[in-house]
Amino acid sequence: MITNTFTGQCQCGHVHYSVQGEAATLFVCHCTECQRQSVSAFGMALWIKHPSVQLHTGAVQEWVRVTPSGRQMACRFCPVCGTRLFHQLLGQTEFMSIKPGTLSETSTLQPVAHVWTASKQGWVEIPPQALQYEGNPPAMGVLLEAWQQAHPR
Repeated sequence: MITNTFTGQCQCGHVHYSVQGEAATLFVCHCTECQRQSVSAFGMALWIKHPSVQLHTGAVQEWVRVTPSGRQMACRFCPVCGTRLFHQLLGQTEFMSIKPGTLSETSTLQPVAHVWTASKQGWVEIPPQALQYEGNPPAMGVLLEAWQQAHPR
């Protein structure tokens, strides 16, 4: 496993964090929940395998929501400005998601897939090389494999 350290912060700077783990995939989600959460046309998720989170300043609060598949997802955010930082399915310890807009360095990040395209905004153009799914992909392994192909070790 290639361990990386990802650093970032919330919008107001109350929470500064680092996450150690392996980047497993990066994708764009066009579902209406992500549109509301990001206050934009889509949300993004950088999945980290075997994450270890350290908060350097501040603390996070948690809100739990039910996903379309019926699972529960913990959404962790800054209690001061409300910036979402991390998402993680309850009971799932192998992966967590960083909200990439909070990262200090994003220049090398390019999504390998777009999910929930059935609800994407009409003006959004998806790169032709990206995987596309009208809803969730049949298995997340496809997105993990696409990331590995784009980022060989």
